[in-house]
Amino acid sequence: MNLKNEKVAVCGAGGFIGGHLVKTLLDQGVNVVRAIDIKPLDEWYQHSEGVENLSLDLKELENCYKAAKGVTAVFQLAADMGGMGFIENNKALCMLSVLINTHMLMAARDSCVRRFFYSSSACVYNGDKQKSADVIPLKEEDAYPALPEDGYGWEKLFSERMCRHFEEDFGLQCRVARFHNVYGPLGTWTGGREKAPAAICRKVLEARMSGRHEIEIWGDGKQTRSFMYIDDCTRGTQMIMESDIHEPLNLGSDELVTNWWTSWKRSRA
Repeated sequence: MNLKNEKVAVCGAGGFIGGHLVKTLLDQGVNVVRAIDIKPLDEWYQHSEGVENLSLDLKELENCYKAAKGVTAVFQLAADMGGMGFIENNKALCMLSVLINTHMLMAARDSCVRRFFYSSSACVYNGDKQKSADVIPLKEEDAYPALPEDGYGWEKLFSERMCRHFEEDFGLQCRVARFHNVYGPLGTWTGGREKAPAAICRKVLEARMSGRHEIEIWGDGKQTRSFMYIDDCTRGTQMIMESDIHEPLNLGSDELVTNWWTSWKRSRA
């Protein structure tokens, strides 16, 4: 699929990644006809002119049909989520995002959408494979046997399977990417929904400005994560959407970084 020949809708376009994705697609000459997010337009991270920008709650099936009307490709990034602090304290709320995924798949199927992209997460991976600080980079097959992050991870893994079965049963071409800690301009940096890179930067700056020279981090600081810059995320998302790869793919860096090393480098800057 060449997206330049398609009419595209981006769900979750008022968020950090969604807003950048709309900009990237437009810059590539892709016809983004519709952008949708639950937030009021003035609360979107960014929005683009020449696009139908809609404030809709996509947990409602009727709104999903509005989002899918007249388009041939859908990017489904809409979800109620945030950083680890938010995920740990809002398990049920995170799982309710399965309504968005279910209803958008149904609307895409009934509206003759040709291809559907779903943004999954590294939180789908088996937790037993991530307990050691000496963990090796996770491979796609490491998601099974299933033991994902409680709440958010289960919702993502279930929705991945739903995409697979919508393709098998109804012929809706689905592409799935597992995002790994995306960071960059206009990202959330405070309030509990921020990801680790932005949170670390904020904490180091606050410590430096206050003179305390101490920061609070999750765990002992030796656990590893991979980080991905937003431009790489949007480019990879488009490439996966246009590809012929039917299985979920990791989208991120294979470089593993500890919180301790990130904090030390920032504090030395």
